Amino acid sequence: MHARNGGLIVDQLTKSYGSKTVVEGISFTVPTGTVAGFVGPNGSGKSTTLRMMIGHARPDSGRALFDGSPFPALRSPGRTVGVLLDAAAQHPGRSVVETAYLAGLMIGVTRKRVLACLEAVGVESVAKKRVGALSLGMRQRLGIAIAVLGAPRFLILDEPANGLDPEGIQWLRQFLRGFADHGGTVVVSSHQLSEVAAAADSIVVIDRGRLSAVGVGTATNPASILVRSSDDVLLHETLSRAGFAVSIAENGGLSVEGDAFDVGRVAFERGILLGHLAPHESSLEEAFLAATHGEYAGLGGERLLDFVRGGGR
Repeated sequence: MHARNGGLIVDQLTKSYGSKTVVEGISFTVPTGTVAGFVGPNGSGKSTTLRMMIGHARPDSGRALFDGSPFPALRSPGRTVGVLLDAAAQHPGRSVVETAYLAGLMIGVTRKRVLACLEAVGVESVAKKRVGALSLGMRQRLGIAIAVLGAPRFLILDEPANGLDPEGIQWLRQFLRGFADHGGTVVVSSHQLSEVAAAADSIVVIDRGRLSAVGVGTATNPASILVRSSDDVLLHETLSRAGFAVSIAENGGLSVEGDAFDVGRVAFERGILLGHLAPHESSLEEAFLAATHGEYAGLGGERLLDFVRGGGR
């Protein structure tokens, strides 16, 4: 098992508490410059897995390697791996800026860097407020600011979208994508697929402590476009002739593989009025639900890819 050009390797992580096995044989890789969405229902073992990866919980067996080294063996763990495990755990009596300063002091970053990170995540306006007075969403932003203080190469984020409003979730997606596009490597967990799929290159699904499926995120393989028009028959013919892969959508309209702008342009040039044009992501959502609850529970990675996109990579 390897990640090209470095990255993160999670290899057979297993953890039991007493007689109960809570995580069993979790393995996946996250290549450098990519985002992995680590998705599963509440209580599925996501947090325990992340804690084992960074040495906060000792695995019964298995390991996690960051560019070839386990977390405790890294020369400067706090500057190599940025971590957000629980935004609510921050001391409620300290101010935002005090909390960030203390975190920066532990890894040797300057006050200038601390203030820059607070500004970058949008909490500079509440820097003097006590953490206990912040909303959960603002605490999440503070936690992300602390995670990036040391300019790390890796980010491990546990449910960072909790408490964020829709604008905040969009900001988070853009932040994760930007971090990866600049050479960073990200694992971000969530119990809601839609929160991370748009930013993720890969999706790792965990259910009841076991790896249920591995597939591609919509950042790597964008969802198809759902189109409804004044004349779907003519639109089907027009788009097919233009080179698009077109099929009849389950609930009416057409499912088109391609860029929404290009689809709209072709329809406009042919004089076809569009009543609906939007990403069609239901297949990915359905695959996630199937992998965690339904008859497809326990699917292997290749089967999930077939189920979601009609092919693997």
